[in-house]
Amino acid sequence: MTIKKLLITGGAGFIGSSVIRHIINNTNHSVVNVDKLTYAGNLESLTSIENNPKYAFEQVDICNAAEIKRVFNQYQPDIVMHLAAESHVDRSIDGPGEFIQTNIVGTYVLLEGARDYWSSLEEDKKEGFRFHHVSTDEVYGDLEGTDDLFTEQTPYAPSSPYSAAKASSDHLVRAWQRTFKLPTLITNCSNNYGPYQFPEKLIPLIILNALEGKDLPIYGNGKQIRDWLYVDDHARALLHVALTGKVSETYNIGGHNELQNIDVVKTVCSILDKLVPSKLDGIDRYEQLITYVGDRAGHDVRYAIDATKIANELNWTPDETFATGIKKTIEWYLNNMTWCKNVQDGSYQRERLGNL
Repeated sequence: MTIKKLLITGGAGFIGSSVIRHIINNTNHSVVNVDKLTYAGNLESLTSIENNPKYAFEQVDICNAAEIKRVFNQYQPDIVMHLAAESHVDRSIDGPGEFIQTNIVGTYVLLEGARDYWSSLEEDKKEGFRFHHVSTDEVYGDLEGTDDLFTEQTPYAPSSPYSAAKASSDHLVRAWQRTFKLPTLITNCSNNYGPYQFPEKLIPLIILNALEGKDLPIYGNGKQIRDWLYVDDHARALLHVALTGKVSETYNIGGHNELQNIDVVKTVCSILDKLVPSKLDGIDRYEQLITYVGDRAGHDVRYAIDATKIANELNWTPDETFATGIKKTIEWYLNNMTWCKNVQDGSYQRERLGNL
């Protein structure tokens, strides 16, 4: 396969850094990482590949049209993989404005920058160009039935400011493909977990809180169901779609691991009990730290992905089960407590600013 140059937005984030490590470590393709470096952008997640000649980093806000144009002209990418987004539902409820700006306006600016660049290309390079927009299953809203699954034809019904902003960006991408013929692809994924995930998310939050003897907060009754996808499986899928997917198509990416949140938390506690038995006073099992808190506003009950299309058309399936993936995840956090502490105390941001 022809060697490609990928421009990846949000590459210092959880999923983006996994994609970049996968590309640099396992392929001959090169990467330009464009990231604003908000709180969720952590260059420490890329230290293993930061000096690789196939990798370049640009600290750029995707809402900055002039800088986006410069990056396109300077690096001449073959593929854009757009992951940059505000992504935490709780934060979107507390302050929707940043989500509107980054997820909607930022996607518009990037689409226009890509369209301008793509229009100027020679015909052979123009033909091979792709704009891959990475989205979420949360745009589909809530599943009521126990057997229902999100397919690529499921109508959009977002519940939170976060998912509404992502749904808006999906619509923009489809409009730019239909109106301007920009060669786009969209993927919608289920809940990701794995190494380097920011500790505000459920699984790393539970791991680190348990080790510190803090409460393990569970929204409502904890029976909300999610489909869990190991992040390195997702990274493989994203590159595969970018390289082999059909223009204008959407592909749902799922992990085939539907679990209630409470069962996820209890599984994490059980594994921690074996790997690092509790030395906390009065706590024999980490599960004793579980605390139920008021439910999130507009909390969806169930998400579940039908990933038949990507399996049948692109021959992609996940390698990890939840049992294998969660064990790898917990072991990674236990072996990388310096990374965790740097995130928790904010030093990863201070060190980053000092180096820029």
